[in-house]
Amino acid sequence: MSITRSDFTGRFCRIVEAGGFVFLSGVVAQDETGHVTAQTRDVLGQIDDLLAKAGVGKSDLVTANIWLANIADIATMNAAWDEWVDRDNAPVRATVESKLARPEFLVEIQVQAYRQPA
Repeated sequence: MSITRSDFTGRFCRIVEAGGFVFLSGVVAQDETGHVTAQTRDVLGQIDDLLAKAGVGKSDLVTANIWLANIADIATMNAAWDEWVDRDNAPVRATVESKLARPEFLVEIQVQAYRQPA
């Protein structure tokens, strides 16, 4: 099994592919000044871009981990998630409250996808 790493940030790779699986690093909003809905949409847009770089899409997701700075924001985050997720191919998911890397970050999302054999 080969492992391919890409989108190196200087500290970690944002994409790692191994054994048909595509692992993305945790993603936070590029514009951390927005509210939870704006940050979630920002994050999901970045995830779309990273999945596309890896040659997969959101219908290939198998799991998602979501960290919220305040679990009271789950309904607001879920509204943005529900607009984005492929309901016919929804991944398993965990959502927890956690202190994030900077207080401006309200949400962080990490996903893994599976590339179907050709």
